[in-house]
Amino acid sequence: MKKIFKSAIAVFAMAAMTNIASAQTIVDVAVGSKEHSTLVAAVKAAGLVETLQGTGPFTVFAPVNSAFAKLPEGTVATLLKPENKATLTAVLTYHVVAGNLMAADVLKAIEAGGGKATVTTVQGASLTAAVEGGKVVLTDAAGNKSTVVATDLKASNGVIHVIDTVVLPSK
Repeated sequence: MKKIFKSAIAVFAMAAMTNIASAQTIVDVAVGSKEHSTLVAAVKAAGLVETLQGTGPFTVFAPVNSAFAKLPEGTVATLLKPENKATLTAVLTYHVVAGNLMAADVLKAIEAGGGKATVTTVQGASLTAAVEGGKVVLTDAAGNKSTVVATDLKASNGVIHVIDTVVLPSK
């Protein structure tokens, strides 16, 4: 009984956090997450804060800090330099899809696509979504994979899905 009660409290806490987040923009939600400080720094360096605070709707596949840490040493520092703003912008906008794609929508698209769904990012290139091992996995232009680890974090101008690896557009 105690375990059920704790689970119920956790569900109510998550629901409350979702309702709070829904009054915030995508940027506000990311800023409030300790796991997304690298992403927030990158969004600021690319000058995308105002865009991602816009009306949207946007679907953002948001890499956690450990996802950026998987990149070759020095990559993040190099991307954050002012002279690399265009490259950084391309990388970040490759994580954004126009529209409000909830997890259920992505799963329906994968099913309708015979096991795969392709989405066009704001950057202009495609990401492919599929279910592997019971989880949604995104495959980038180079064939690298990222697992979706949290879904449907609602914001006033869209939704965030958390991913464990940075996806990269083709060069």
